Amino acid sequence: MKNFVQQGDNLDLVAPRNLTSGAAFLVGSIFAVASVDAVSGAALAGVTRGVFDLPKAAGAVTQGAKLYWDNTNFVVTTTASGNTLIGVATQAAASGDATARVKLGVVA
Repeated sequence: MKNFVQQGDNLDLVAPRNLTSGAAFLVGSIFAVASVDAVSGAALAGVTRGVFDLPKAAGAVTQGAKLYWDNTNFVVTTTASGNTLIGVATQAAASGDATARVKLGVVA
């Protein structure tokens, strides 16, 4: 296939803010996890597929729940309104848990 470019699991993106390796971020509609530390405006490889433990807003999460990115507080949430769909929870998380385990990838 002559028009194939790449798998797309890792994309060259521009850091929208200072990021540490493992930090989640949004560039337009592209959600990714930083593969390295990067200062705002620097190029980095963003991982767009896989399962990650990401910081979570207060509230319980059930296994299989759709998860959204709150780009103001930089946390995963179950609240759809005003947030970007990023994937699903692969396991339950209690309200007080600091992280949620997320399989990246938009779901219908």
